[in-house]
Amino acid sequence: MDNENMMLTVSSSPHIRAKATTAGIMRDVVIALIPALIVAVIVFGAKALLIVALCVVTCVASEAITERIMHRDVTINDCSAVVTGILLAYNLPIQAPWWMCVVGSVFAIVVVKQLFGGLGHNFVNPALAGRAFLLSSWPTHMTGTAFIPLTDTVTSATPLGILKEGANLSKLPSNLDMFLGLHGVYGAIGEISALALLIGGVYLIIRKVINWRIPVIYIGTVALLSFPFGQDPIFMICSGGLMLGAIFMATDYVTSPTTATGQVIYAVGCGLMTMLIRMFGGYPEGVSYSILLMNVATPLIERFTRPRIYGYEKEKSE
Repeated sequence: MDNENMMLTVSSSPHIRAKATTAGIMRDVVIALIPALIVAVIVFGAKALLIVALCVVTCVASEAITERIMHRDVTINDCSAVVTGILLAYNLPIQAPWWMCVVGSVFAIVVVKQLFGGLGHNFVNPALAGRAFLLSSWPTHMTGTAFIPLTDTVTSATPLGILKEGANLSKLPSNLDMFLGLHGVYGAIGEISALALLIGGVYLIIRKVINWRIPVIYIGTVALLSFPFGQDPIFMICSGGLMLGAIFMATDYVTSPTTATGQVIYAVGCGLMTMLIRMFGGYPEGVSYSILLMNVATPLIERFTRPRIYGYEKEKSE
């Protein structure tokens, strides 16, 4: 056969495929989140498990119902809604009422994810957007002050909250306690043990689910910026939602850059914004808003860091 006249039928891209599937990746993320759940149950009891279950069920149900209404294929088998539910629950205080779990889950799935086209089309992380929505709508419920007596506010505050208010610093847990998350540490359900989150992060890196650049550079930026602000870098790393955000939410495929240079810029931006909000913002924690802001900036970062196409030249202006 004459090769010059041979016709080939080529399908649409992508032409290079990997064995990894969305469902497989999401299952790995769920596995990586289990150590943090175990610590949460040990510290907070069965209620932590109930909050996680309620968020997951609501997210999955919201996704299935919305896709039915919009006449789309139901994609709950890809487990992305399960991951969103777990991450949202991990961002809630143990005192969160049941209706807050439901409202946050519906907002994350319906408004942030499905109304923009479903998985792969959301421009910000759904779980973080759900947290931000709840925090701006019911701040006292999210910080826990609506559920504890005024005299107990300091003793039940998060380490960053105590530091921000300049309260009795003797109430601050030690760095070791925050790293382990087992003794006297207050915070959201999934953020109290840096060790548990670190174990999950190492698992994801070994499984090649996430790249090391974003979490390592994000955490490293916060550590380095702690010195000029006169803060303990270990305290800044282990307190709040930094480990949870850097490992599990800043690395979201859809809302983070794909190029190596873009990931470095994105991670440094997250770390810088986190420290600025922690030091100068009205809210003691800056992880959620930092990642959301950099999510919005991701398309711009991608535009300026995408590799040049071979043979492409810009049109010269006359």
